[in-house]
Order: sequence, then structure tokens, then C-alpha cells
Amino acid sequence: MKPPRSRPFKDRSPRKPLYVQVMTQPALHGCWSVNISETGIGLVATSLEGTDAGPREGQIFELAFSLPDSHARIRVQGEVRWRHDTAVANGGTVMAMGVIFRSFEGSNRVTLVRYLQESALQVAVAYATESQARLIRLAIEGHARLGHATSSTEVQALLNRGDVAVLLVAGTDEVQALALVEQLAARRMEEVDLTGAAPPSDMAARIVYCAPAPAERLVELFNAGGIFRALGPSPEPEAIRHAVLDAGREHGVRTEQRRLALELERNLLRERALLEGTAGTPTPVGSDGRGFSSPPMKRVMEMVRVAAPHRVAVLLQGETGTGKEVLARIIHKLSGRGNVPLVVQDCGALTETLLESELFGHVKGAFTGAVADHPGLFVLADGGTIFLDEIENTTPNLQAKLLRVLEGGDVRPVGGTQVRHVDVRVVAASNRDLAQEVRAGRFRADLFYRLNSFTIDIPPLRERPEDTLSLARHFLELFNQALKRSASGVTPEVEEALLAYPWPGNARELRNVMERAVLLSKPGEMVNRSLLPPVMLAGLRSGNTAPGGSLRTRMEQLERDLIREALEQSGGVLRRAAVALGMDPVTLGRRARRHGLWKGS
Repeated sequence: MKPPRSRPFKDRSPRKPLYVQVMTQPALHGCWSVNISETGIGLVATSLEGTDAGPREGQIFELAFSLPDSHARIRVQGEVRWRHDTAVANGGTVMAMGVIFRSFEGSNRVTLVRYLQESALQVAVAYATESQARLIRLAIEGHARLGHATSSTEVQALLNRGDVAVLLVAGTDEVQALALVEQLAARRMEEVDLTGAAPPSDMAARIVYCAPAPAERLVELFNAGGIFRALGPSPEPEAIRHAVLDAGREHGVRTEQRRLALELERNLLRERALLEGTAGTPTPVGSDGRGFSSPPMKRVMEMVRVAAPHRVAVLLQGETGTGKEVLARIIHKLSGRGNVPLVVQDCGALTETLLESELFGHVKGAFTGAVADHPGLFVLADGGTIFLDEIENTTPNLQAKLLRVLEGGDVRPVGGTQVRHVDVRVVAASNRDLAQEVRAGRFRADLFYRLNSFTIDIPPLRERPEDTLSLARHFLELFNQALKRSASGVTPEVEEALLAYPWPGNARELRNVMERAVLLSKPGEMVNRSLLPPVMLAGLRSGNTAPGGSLRTRMEQLERDLIREALEQSGGVLRRAAVALGMDPVTLGRRARRHGLWKGS
């Protein structure tokens, strides 16, 4: 039987050349990016260990790199979509990889998308006189961003940004200008010899020469690929503009051509291997809803699959840690919009003003500190899905604006007059019962009825014990792979403890418990009681002395004892008790009131 072919991936976002160093886990030697988009990154790396080094196709690994200008550090998990290996003379291997972004740390995705949306053609200008600088600025203002340098050191600092596509060499000193061009050409040749990576000249900035030089020397440089175009020491503004824009386009086209050539060569080799029956089996990927084996969660997954293909707004309700964001990602994946990344915003993390600006954007001058136009998340999510977590924390004013987007798709930035139409699928989540919030006057009824068209209630983990062990095994396997551990399973005593514990933090707490246990485990060791956190062991001892009764009754009693103990140790401060138990304060307050342990509002 032939192995299944990999599913095609359509990347609708434009790629931007970017040549910056990338740190990976597992580590790759000499790893650099060659281009980047909203959905993925192209990498090239060298290895002396042959084709066995580095991640394989289908494997997920961690990446970190810095963006130019802001130097913001982007941390993301990526999946290798394709890989092509080339042997080099020193016995090593050059790996070219196409990587799809899977999950970002914090708000890193928003930072990356904004960089791509706001970025422009980057041009470095070397040795320009004052009059030349004015002429160059007049020629390409509005078409590119300029960075000026007066020494070779400053030129190299600009080129080290990683996204400079054009270097314009000006000035009146012929010796200085030619020395810079020859120095850069020699450095590119040295990079080829040292790394074996093919060929850095495709990623190097294109040189437009506007300084004095003998005609025959300019011809030599042009024929050797040292310069892209020579305009002479006194070019017209229009000639400068055309040369710079042409150089920028050529730089982008050549980089993309190289990427496509590598991917095409890899695909041809893969097709040949498939025909010969020698291709390896792709790395298996977990199915949607893995770890959900209880009847309640099977019904939830059925509802998710029903709602996902349709544009209907979905409201996910459940306690903190029950997996609302996981379900939102599954809905997005099954919606037909999965080739556009999911945008996530926690509505409880920002003030009303900041949240409004984050969601809808703002125009320059809208408020103090608004120094430039700022695209909102709805604009960034156009064509995809936005997940609004803890939507119950929004104000009535913001709820009215959300309703307008839901009904008509119209977004108006803060301080702006123009309305932009977007096509965004909205998935909202709440830790509270929104119907009760409407009755209490804390949530707009019209927005609730718009969101309530398809509501999915997610039961807490204590009401679906069948999922506890299956999720625990899933997390053990997950963290074995992520943490490079080899925990061989869980002991019967641990299974008993997992089933007896009330899980106030639900699946998120279970995930943290298993991550801790796997991290502390020795090679090949089963997870035993000594690897569990103290709060679980204390709860287990309390449960062993509890009077007889049904499982629900005993679990309720255990939960009451744990909450009472946490409140006593925190001096009655609910938020401190919530931190100690790893719970959301709202959820803890609701449970404490139910047990008669807290009377706060």
C-alpha cells in the first residue's frame, strides 16, 4: 500500500524576504530564515550529522527569532511541511525547510502580523551627501523606508536587520564606494565557502550604485553580480525611484523562486519515492478531540462538527480550563478557513479602551500615543476566525460595536470615519452563564441572542471522569515528546488519585499535573504518587477518611474541604485562594458560595 500523500496547504498571505538567525528546539546549527509570511517561514540550516539531523516532515518543533526595528522576540511552534536536503563538499548537509506556524506564545502572532502589515521596502543608503540624501528622499518617499549610513560599520548594521532589500551606494568618494561594494561581494563568497548554504547572494541586498567609478569597473562589477544597476553620480529622481523599486522586486522574486525550486525538487523526489514504494510513512497526527471519551464530550464534539462548516457564531460556555480554546481551534480547523490562522483575544485581559483599539484598530492621532494607523484584530482576521475569550468581561459600549460587526461585518477604527467590511467567523467563550448575566443587566440581550444562535455547554472534568484517564495518557504522550522524556505510564495508585481528585482547574490543571510529573520522572519510570503535587495527595488523604456515599457526594465534600483550606491559608482573600488552587477567581467564588464558604458579591 502506498503511504498517504500529504494534504495540500494553500498559503494566501504574501511572503516577505527576511534573513535573520533562528533558534530552534531541538537545536539546528546555522539556522537562518529566508522568507516569512503570516502563516509560515522558510528556513535554511547546515548540519555535519547528515540527513538524520533536524526535524522531519510532519514534526512539530519550537522556533524563536527577532523582528527588525522593534527587535520583538517571536516564539512559535511550527510544523515542517516540506524539507529538502543537499549534500555539500565538506560532508555536511544543507537543509531547506518550509515550516507552517501552529501556535504562538502569547500575543506573538499579532506582533508578527502587524510587522508584516506595516512593513515596507527597506532601503539602506550609504555615504550620501546632504544634497544626495534630499534627492533620494524625494525620489522614493512613500515607496520605501530609508536607513542612512556614513561608515562601513553602519552599513553592515543596517544590512544585519535582515529585511533590507536594496543598498544604494552614493557619495563623492570613488575609493570608499568601490571598497564597500567589493567588501560585500567578498563577504558573500566567504559565507558560501563557510556554510555550504546555497547561495546567500539570493538573499543579499541588491546594490544600486550612484557614486563615481570608471565605466569599465562598473561593467566588471555588473557582470560579476556585484551591483544590480549603475546610475552615475548625479541621477534623476525618477531614475533612482525606478532602479530602487526594480531592485526590490527582483530581490523578492529571486528569493521566492529559490523557495519554489527547492520545494518542487523535494516534491519530485517524493513522487519518485512513492512510485517506487520507498517513501516513509508521514508522522501521525492526533485526531480532533483526542482524549475525549466520555458521552458528554462526545456529544460536544458532535455539535462542534455540525457547527464548524457554517458561518454561524458559536458560543462556548464552561468553567475555566475545560478546553474552550481547544474546541475553538477545532471549529476553526474544520470550518474551511483553516488555511488562515486563528486570532485569539482574551477580553478580560485589557481595559475597555485598550480592548476597543486592539479589536477594531485606531487611526493616527486618535489618542495620545497613537503615532500611526493600527490595524485591529478583526481586520487581521479577515477571511478567518476570531476567538473572543471571556466575552462576559466586555462593557455595554463595546458589546454594541461587537454586535455591529456580527450583523454586518462593518469595522470602524477608533478615531476613524471610514468603515471597512470584513468576513470573520466569530467564536466566543464565557466562564459564566450569559443568560444569567443578561437577566442581571450585565450583558446586552441583543448581543447574547446573536451569539446564542449556537451554544455549546462544556461540562467540567469532574462530571466526566471517563475523560480523566484518557486525557492523562494523552498529556503523558504529549510531554514525553515535547520534554524528551520516557515516562512509561501511570501506576494504579495514580489512576485512583486522578479519579478521586475534583479538578477545580479542569483539563488545564490535569495538563499541568501531567507536565510536572513527566518532567520529574526518571527514564522509563511510571508516574507514581511521589510525582503528584502535594495538593492532590492532601486531597487524597482527605478523601480516604470521608464517610461513605456516592462518588458525587464524596467529590463535593472533597472540593469543599480544599476550598475551605485554601481560604483559611489565604486569610479569606478569594483571589489569593484562587492562585493557590490554580483556579479562575470567578469560578472559585461561584463554588465557594455554593458550599456556603464565601458571601462576597
